[in-house]
Amino acid sequence: MRHLIDPMDFTVEEIDQLLEVGDDIIKNPQKYSQVCKGKKLATLFYEPSTRTRLSFESAMMELGGDVIGFSSADSSSASKGESVADTIRVIGCFADIAAMRHPKEGAPMVAAMNSPIPVINAGDGGHQHPTQTLTDLMTIHQLKGRVDHMTVGLCGDLKFGRTVHSLITALSRYEGIRFVLISPDELKIPDYIKEEILDKKQIPYTEVQSLDEAMPELDILYMTRVQRERFASEEEYLRLKDCYILTPEKLEHAKADMCILHPLPRVNEISVAVDKDPRAAYFKQVFFGKIIRMALIMKLLKVTPAPFDHEPENHGTECRDTGDVINHLHCDNPRCITTIEQELPHSFRMADEKSKTYRCIYCENPVQEK
Repeated sequence: MRHLIDPMDFTVEEIDQLLEVGDDIIKNPQKYSQVCKGKKLATLFYEPSTRTRLSFESAMMELGGDVIGFSSADSSSASKGESVADTIRVIGCFADIAAMRHPKEGAPMVAAMNSPIPVINAGDGGHQHPTQTLTDLMTIHQLKGRVDHMTVGLCGDLKFGRTVHSLITALSRYEGIRFVLISPDELKIPDYIKEEILDKKQIPYTEVQSLDEAMPELDILYMTRVQRERFASEEEYLRLKDCYILTPEKLEHAKADMCILHPLPRVNEISVAVDKDPRAAYFKQVFFGKIIRMALIMKLLKVTPAPFDHEPENHGTECRDTGDVINHLHCDNPRCITTIEQELPHSFRMADEKSKTYRCIYCENPVQEK
């Protein structure tokens, strides 16, 4: 049984196969209209969502399946104190596959560790959002005809933006990718992303504060909103929320075939005047998100019609390291699932042997052994 918790859970070959299935779904939708008949998807959403939840639900319905679930923690037994592990064991009695969104980082991993059915991470705090990454890759694949050899600009909240972290992780496995990281100092990309992905793989990147300066060289511009819900201080959020606003004037210096992506929801970081620009692809992105989630659901349920019903021969390679786990350290990340699930062991894997740095297996928070 497979889960999708992290972008590295699938090999490049598997991702490319999903993109191929997505292409076929667009061309031949009737071929897939009943492949999940009799199957149920449970959408377990502990925090608000419009696009992701409805995308999963419409994907399953277009495959002929049914949907059950909840759209907030208040309407689930979590409000009574039920653990993630217990919830997924119960849901496994009702559904064939589950998609989980949770404000605490690592919650979908805990679910997968205890689940009798496949679990899809639909976003965990500011950590990972692998199906948004698949959506981004599908959009780039459709609009550019490739997902390699390009310069990708990531703009806005790069610190808490889980979509950014996941996209960097995924694109780092393709050839010829270069990143331009555009943010204020307070919202720069976390050091562990730079050290353990970009630097480790020798992927070229530059960090700048000026969107205007970066614009002419970009093939993809990935805009993000500054997320109010990730800030501890309202004052800090208000100070940073308007740091980047994309306007038609700024696009005058962009390439004619550049694509503008955004995981949505948009607040004011992209002017509505940009929507008419042919380079604006963020609403197309929503459609491609439904398509790639259809492909993912079929893969995890193993119901994909021929000729896409085989597992790649190198399945399991190139995926994230499992490594040896130690349990004598403590995670101090306030957003980690261990802060509310008191019986969870605080488990860590080695990140850097030289500095004796370990990372929490749930949220990837770094801790040094004293």
